[in-house]
Formats: sequence, C-alpha cells, structure tokens
Amino acid sequence: QVHLGESGGGLVQRGGSLKLSCVVSGGAFADYAMAWFRQAPGKEREREFVASINFSGNGKHYGDAVKGRFTISRHDVLNTVYLQMDRLPPEATARYYCASRYYSADQNPDACAYWGQGTQVTVSS
Repeated sequence: QVHLGESGGGLVQRGGSLKLSCVVSGGAFADYAMAWFRQAPGKEREREFVASINFSGNGKHYGDAVKGRFTISRHDVLNTVYLQMDRLPPEATARYYCASRYYSADQNPDACAYWGQGTQVTVSS
C-alpha cells in the first residue's frame, strides 16, 4: 500500500521561507510523478495546483501564483519530494498536500492516484 507523509509546515511571517517534504513508502517512487496542491481556508472543495515534477525530474511545472517563489525537487534515493517556499505572502496560507501518479505529472488533482494527509502552512502578516 502506498503511503505519502508530508512534513515541514508551520507558522512563518510574511516574506519568510519554509521547506516541505513528502516521503513516499510502499511504492516505486522512481516511477511516480509528484505534485503539490493546496487547500486554502474557506475553499475546502478546491485543491489548487502548486507544483509538479515528472518521474525523471526533468519536467517541472508551477502554478501561476507561486512561479518564481516556490521550487519543487525530488530525491529518489530518499523517496522524497520537496517544496521550497520563499518570500511567502499571507495568501499562501493553506493546507499543502503531496500527491502522486505514474510517470507524467498532471495539474488536475483528480488525475492523482495517491495523496498524503497534508501539512498546514500559515503565513502571518
């Protein structure tokens, strides 16, 4: 059974940085494209695409709201995907989820097969 576990969330001031991690167990991590989504307060039915990386690590995509400030990366030996978040604005406050699907990344959350429980990020103003 595939399990995804996020960590690294917390409270940070406007302009600060956080690095999220997502460890994948029980599956062939090297075959997975990985993605990060977020769910903002009051938008419980909407999971916004944040970033994705394909199985080879060569293809990366970012949501318009985070381009230039967030960086996605992966470490296949550690079965981990990261999200480095810099210059955080208050509107980045959300619960952040990692998700996976085979090989090619997709910005549609419905295309992802496996999900973690999420980690909360709160950016104070």
